[in-house]
Amino acid sequence: MGFSLPVVTSLAQEGRKPISRPAPPYPDTAKRLSLSGTVKVQVVIGADGLIKETKVIGGHPLFVSTVEETLKKWRYAPASTETTVQLEFDFHP
Repeated sequence: MGFSLPVVTSLAQEGRKPISRPAPPYPDTAKRLSLSGTVKVQVVIGADGLIKETKVIGGHPLFVSTVEETLKKWRYAPASTETTVQLEFDFHP
């Protein structure tokens, strides 16, 4: 059984250059259960380029936790103001 890495879609005009945006890993439990799903999250990118705040809009808890952990590693180029974007992560076995 194969699986695909999650696809990340920005639903807002981002305008911020990503420096590091690793994809969240497909959870082992989700692989075993052949789960698929989408996680929607709104993030606030601080002026320093770090994710300052996340708000989960929807998604299966197995996928939400891996997305939240991965977002802690995301980095963007610094800017003069904060930026709010909505992101979508698709997980498919």
